[in-house]
Amino acid sequence: MAEVLTSVCPHDCPSVCTLDIERTPEGRLGRVRGSRANPYTAGVVCAKVARYAERFHHADRLATPMRRIGAKGEGVFVPIAWEDALDATAEAMLRAEQRLGSETVWPYFYAGTMGLVQRDGIERLRHAKRYSGQYSTICTTLAETGWRAGHGTRFGAVPLEMAKADLVVIWGGNPVATQVHVMTHVNRARKERGAPLVVIDPYRSATAQAADVHLALRPGTDGALACAVMHVLFRDGYADRDYMARFADDPAGLDDHLRTRGPEWASAITGLPVQAIEDFAALYGRTERAFLRTGYGFTRSRNGAAAMHAVSSLAVVGGKWRHEGGGCLWGHGDIYHLDRTLIEGRDVRDPAIRMLDQSRIGPVLTGDARDLGDGPPVTALFVQNTNPMNVAPELIKVQSGFRRDDLFVCVHEQFMTDTARMADIVLPATMFLEHDDIYTASGHTRLQVARKLFEPFAESRSNHWVHCELARRLGAEHPGFAMTEWQIIEATLAASGWPSAEVIAQAGGHDCLPSWDVAHYTEGFGFPDGRFRFKPDWRALGDTDGVMPVFPDQHDVIDARGDAHPFRLVAAPARNYLNTSFTETPSSQAKEVRPTALLHPDDAAELGLADGDPVRLGNRQGSVLVHAKAQDGQRRGTVVVESIWPNGAFVEGIGINALISADPGLPRGGAVFHDTAVWVRPG
Repeated sequence: MAEVLTSVCPHDCPSVCTLDIERTPEGRLGRVRGSRANPYTAGVVCAKVARYAERFHHADRLATPMRRIGAKGEGVFVPIAWEDALDATAEAMLRAEQRLGSETVWPYFYAGTMGLVQRDGIERLRHAKRYSGQYSTICTTLAETGWRAGHGTRFGAVPLEMAKADLVVIWGGNPVATQVHVMTHVNRARKERGAPLVVIDPYRSATAQAADVHLALRPGTDGALACAVMHVLFRDGYADRDYMARFADDPAGLDDHLRTRGPEWASAITGLPVQAIEDFAALYGRTERAFLRTGYGFTRSRNGAAAMHAVSSLAVVGGKWRHEGGGCLWGHGDIYHLDRTLIEGRDVRDPAIRMLDQSRIGPVLTGDARDLGDGPPVTALFVQNTNPMNVAPELIKVQSGFRRDDLFVCVHEQFMTDTARMADIVLPATMFLEHDDIYTASGHTRLQVARKLFEPFAESRSNHWVHCELARRLGAEHPGFAMTEWQIIEATLAASGWPSAEVIAQAGGHDCLPSWDVAHYTEGFGFPDGRFRFKPDWRALGDTDGVMPVFPDQHDVIDARGDAHPFRLVAAPARNYLNTSFTETPSSQAKEVRPTALLHPDDAAELGLADGDPVRLGNRQGSVLVHAKAQDGQRRGTVVVESIWPNGAFVEGIGINALISADPGLPRGGAVFHDTAVWVRPG
């Protein structure tokens, strides 16, 4: 009989599920289920993770360190011993440092695991060696900036309250595909309270298909819709003026500002019918228990921070924070207050070391002076937990940069990804069931720890082990390099004032939210005067040029459609992939089939395209060939390519991010994956 053990899902998802793991008598991974020990997980797990044994026991898992013997990108390697691989990596990094200085080395990472020790321990190596810093902009920078602009702190209504809502609005997200537990609690509200679900998204995603109302606006126009809704709230008496008098900075100024931003104005920008905007505004206005769940998708735009600020202002104008089942949630990052000094080596960080924007790895590796400044080129990369050859913007530049003969690359990975194929040294990495770690969540409020449940596959080693071994060879000094993962977890929890790792593990997690009042800002928002900012101090958030809107608005800085580029591209996540994880599993591949351009039926007909026809999408960055499919549920002039696929899945061997600009979003950076104008032609 299989033994059932507890773990935590490590993947890049707000749910951070508590998992029940079957370990068979033969020592293999059996079924994976959501645990009921966590009320947010509530016994549910996404289909991708439910099939995790397919990934865990995959025949193509990397088993041994390897050295490249073919040309970069050919994928021709020979096995070598761990000692030789680590020695070669350290020697290459030391040579680069001796020739051009420490900033020529760039440790590059992100969210292949969300465990803090295994993900962020690379920062300890970076700081101890004074390597170039990484400004991590690829996911949340724009959303977080927009949220903090109004709220001051990063938390919100507890997601379990969705079950007590009389209206749920999902704005700019697709939780059916990317965070299934949202739908668990939404469906309770629909069943038990008759709560309608409104989804605001540029295309008919799986979540939009499940909605009672789908508002398919044009990409990048969310600020206009939010302003029009607030206009109606003020105009028709739905605005909670008493609440705003207590908790907002300038409601009268906002009211005056919005007088010219009504449904007719917003209709021309968003493409939505005036009546649809009026109806949604009235529904939201008259419903006290209205829960607004904001996603990430609508913020991945040059105006994404302004859009998040505008959308999250709705709950304040409507006074929804007063009510259980009401309010707004983006994420809960500020409730954990973990002291990460030991994990990240913050005590040895030199703030004078340059920071390189991870979203601009293409321009960085191709020598853009705007990124490199007065410092040296990057000539040594150490990559963990990410696959920039697929996920980064401006893929043509990324590929060109990785092909440089003077660039040494070491990649620590679980599979032979497109990035690993470009490496000089490839190291096999453990999966989450094969090491210890600690996890926070943005989608719920529990701090969790997980023990190693299986011995590492073949010769795979954990990120932490590799950090420590490289540190020894590189002469990097820090107490964390002499500690085990579990020791670091225990020391971090003790320094942060939380219970011990063993206590948290036994309890199935520790709830870090102080109270309902904190979650609902009943004692004020995160500024000294306790007032929500309708007029944010954008300068304090990076707006040194004064370009951000004074009040919530449609910030007109997007990559607009025009005669040369009449379509707007949305590169939304595919349901059966998670970034580039799970792209190697046959079941996910079979469900996704191939990269496809979803077009409004009238656009497809005008272009003479039938389903399955080749279609080329292009812009200033380059062009990509995919196959066409007509689909209702999006405005004309919007094309959607669900991603992220390996480059080899595309007809011409390069993925959709070849079309995405590496321009930083305003006011302080952030990747603009959904802010792309393109032309579309038969292939």
